[in-house]
Amino acid sequence: MSFAGKYQLQSQENFEPFMRALGLPEEEIQKGKDLKSISEIVQDGKKFKITVTTGSKVLKNEFTIGEESEIELLNGEKAKVVVQMEGNNKLVTEVKGMKSVTEVNGDTITYTMTMGDLTLKRVSKRI
Repeated sequence: MSFAGKYQLQSQENFEPFMRALGLPEEEIQKGKDLKSISEIVQDGKKFKITVTTGSKVLKNEFTIGEESEIELLNGEKAKVVVQMEGNNKLVTEVKGMKSVTEVNGDTITYTMTMGDLTLKRVSKRI
């Protein structure tokens, strides 16, 4: 299944507490909580380029399934990760004590990030 496409954020759960736990400043959290980010995913086999635009902030990451890559986290920190594919519709990785799962189902992408007992869930639809 292809992840490629442009997606707009439809809903999110636990954004504020999760961003606080990541150490983002309150001012940035308040600015970002109501913005409908746009995610653009370009997939070429096992290679992915993901660009997330939220207001004026643009986060770009590139990785290849099963290979170590450096990505930028939501708080601006850089980390080395290995992204794995589960089945044909899930991307899974663990970074700095957080588990990240990106799952595509038809025109919907669900992004779930878990850190301890806190889970951030974001649902985006293809546009």
